[in-house]
Amino acid sequence: MKKTHGLCCILFGAILLIAALSLVLYNMKESEQGGEIAESILCEIKSDLPETTTSTTVTTLENDLFVYYAQFDTTTTPVIEEPTIEVDGNIYIGFVAIPALGIELPVLSEWSYPGLKISPCRYKGTVAEKNMIIAAHNYNSHFGRLKELYGGEEIIFTDANGYPHYYEIAQITEINGRDIEAMDFGSADSWDLTLFTCTLGGQSRVTVRAVEKVK
Repeated sequence: MKKTHGLCCILFGAILLIAALSLVLYNMKESEQGGEIAESILCEIKSDLPETTTSTTVTTLENDLFVYYAQFDTTTTPVIEEPTIEVDGNIYIGFVAIPALGIELPVLSEWSYPGLKISPCRYKGTVAEKNMIIAAHNYNSHFGRLKELYGGEEIIFTDANGYPHYYEIAQITEINGRDIEAMDFGSADSWDLTLFTCTLGGQSRVTVRAVEKVK
């Protein structure tokens, strides 16, 4: 009887291990696909930019609460109309680069759960109003490595007119995943740019705050 019980425990443990391994492999595949799609779109955006574009080129690299966010209407009407570029029926406002992480990714104009599988999305705000928030999945090819930053690193957002905006990271923190006000109002008065993604456990958001630099 004890031997049968032991065998059942071993079998159950093996099933759990296989399930966990399958989930890891699935997440890795999604991250890889997300990076490939974003890189392809980035190439198209760059080819459509005006010839006067000045940008910094870096090499592209690669549990969430975004389903929860979808319950809330975070859409705002920009005070100032921004330039956009259309690729495959999707509207992009430009691309964001973090040289310290070797990341360069297109940014969709509007936030949506399906859109996040393609690239980072503008959660709300604008560059002109100095309050833009960009959200992305925690794929390694997207914002999964934000936690590796320490502060002082540079972020470059290049708009659809090819004009680069330079920012310096001033704060890196984690915000409770359900604290919508902390994300929105924490950036409105103090931070020119915010990037965020979910932690692996999905309970918090790794949040990077940055201020614009004059160059």
